[in-house]
Parts: sequence; structure tokens; C-alpha cells
Amino acid sequence: MADTFDTLQRAEVTNYIEQVRQRIGTVVVGQDIVVERLLIALLSSGHILLQGVPGLAKTLLVSVLAKSISLHFSRVQFTIDLLPSDILGSEVLDPHTQKFVVNKGSIFTNLMLADEINRAAPKVQSALLEAMQERKVTLGGTTFPLHAPFLVIATQNPVEQAGTFELPEAQLDRFMLCHRLRYPTQEEEITVLRRNASLGIQREGSGAIAKTEFDVLDNEPVGDLEDLVNAMRAVHEVHVSDAFVEHVAIILGKTRRHPALELGASPRAGISMIKASRARALIHGRDYVVPEDLYSLAEDVLLHRIRLTYEALAEGFTGKMVLEEILSEVASPNVSQSSPVAV
Repeated sequence: MADTFDTLQRAEVTNYIEQVRQRIGTVVVGQDIVVERLLIALLSSGHILLQGVPGLAKTLLVSVLAKSISLHFSRVQFTIDLLPSDILGSEVLDPHTQKFVVNKGSIFTNLMLADEINRAAPKVQSALLEAMQERKVTLGGTTFPLHAPFLVIATQNPVEQAGTFELPEAQLDRFMLCHRLRYPTQEEEITVLRRNASLGIQREGSGAIAKTEFDVLDNEPVGDLEDLVNAMRAVHEVHVSDAFVEHVAIILGKTRRHPALELGASPRAGISMIKASRARALIHGRDYVVPEDLYSLAEDVLLHRIRLTYEALAEGFTGKMVLEEILSEVASPNVSQSSPVAV
């Protein structure tokens, strides 16, 4: 394929992405925004943190995504007694040869679900996030590259905090996106309940078990790995104007100067914003980014990277309120700088 995508090739990529979304939709009801964010992270080689209460189909989403694109998938339940070697791997003694051999951990996969990442000790979190950044693991003096593509999808429960270790800002910054899942609408929930009630049972040997949504999707993927690679290449063909880059830089600067914020967004946030905007544009069938991409992704890209001052917290402000003010100022530069959010 040529280095530059023509109209037909771009249409094929867009059609492939739409087929993946439709395949996921046959199992997961609603959650269109979450599916879009997962695809953005995958196509732009980023990592994503999903915040939501249990039961919102986070694990199902990742499993269905992996099956739809023919990727290897592993799930690790993070607990207080988890060790770095449980994720990365370790050297073990072979009793037959009396030599140490490398036993690779669950991180050697394409899609890794780090379930309830904040329940693991900081040492385990650091080991995972280092691998996320460098995309390689050193075991027994030998460095092993991780699979390509490689995507970490971490989850955490924003309600229950007992027995958890909060991710510090330096580690949160490693996640390209942080998406906050919400409950389905009443119509979507009715569909979920009806689908589940009609699943029936599945024979297991001489017995049977009730089917779940995990049993619905077959293992036949949409396209192959080369289709995914072409989609990732197409992301880098999406045009980003100088004006768009300037708007991103202005927003980043405002987060660092705002009186209500103790910590503003890092340069990595701006890089993530442009990468994510390119992927979103491609998903929506465009070969150029528009302001809508920036404003749609701003909360997921920036909100977990900023921190309020104690004074702002005492006044009852939230990071979302401050971010919305900053975005409105950039969208309407003539708006008065005096704002109820300013402290």
C-alpha cells in the first residue's frame, strides 16, 4: 500500500472501523462513547483508564473488542497481595536442566485488562506503568519487547475506597484517556434485561450452565491484523492544522495558570489530545480534525491530569467546572474573564 492513503483506502478503513463497532454492538448495548474511546486508544497506541461502578460491562467490552479484532486478551484482577512478577513474569528454575528459564507474565498480550488497578500496592502499579511507557520488560537481565499493538485498559471503582491505593498524578499522566462510565438509559437497560433473559443454557459435558453475554459472540473477527495496522497508519494521515495545535497549547497554558488549579496539564496531555483527536476524526470518517474533536475529548484527556487547590475544593468547585470554564474561554475569547468558577 502507498504511504499516503487515497479516498478509496480511507473509505475501506472507515468501513472496517464501523464493522468493528457494529460487532461490539451485537453484544454490548449502548456504551457507544466508551467503544469509541477504546478504539481511539487502540488506534493511537495509548492506554485508557475506565472509572465506573461494578456491573457496567467493562470486562465484557474489552473481551468483545479483542475477539472482534483478533487480538490476544488477558485479564488481571489487582489485589493487595499481587506482586510485580505476577504481571511481568519471572525467572524459574527448570528442574530438568538446572537452569533458569524466563516465565513471561500476563502483560505479554495485546489487550490487558488491569481490573481495579488501585487495589494493588504502589510497587505493582509502578511496574505496570513503566512497562506501559517503555513497552518492554526486563527479566533476568534480558529485555523483551511487548506485543504490538499493546494496550492497557485499567479500571477502578470511584465509589469504594477501602483497601485501595490512589494513583498519583505522575502515573495518571501515563493514561492517554480516562473515561467515566455512566449507567445505561432506561431503554438500553430494558434491552440488556431482555437479551439476558433470552440467552438460555449451554451444555457442559453431562451438565449445563446458564449462558452469559460472554458466550454470545463467536471467535470470528472482523478483518485481520493487517486491517488494524492500516487503520493505525490512517490515523497518522489525518491532517492537524496549525490553528488546532495552537488551541491545544492555549488550553494547556490556561490549566497551568488558573487560580483554582494547583496542577495543570503536562505537555504529554497535549500530545495525547492531538493523537486522540486524529483517531476520533478517522472514526467519524474525516481526514482532518475539527474543534468538535478537541471539545469532545477534553474531559477524557485533561480532567485526570489537573488538580484543584485546597481553597477551590473548600469552595465546592470541581475539576469539571474549571475545565468547562477554560474551554468556554477558548471557544469564546471575547467572553469576560470574570467567572463564578474563578477563585
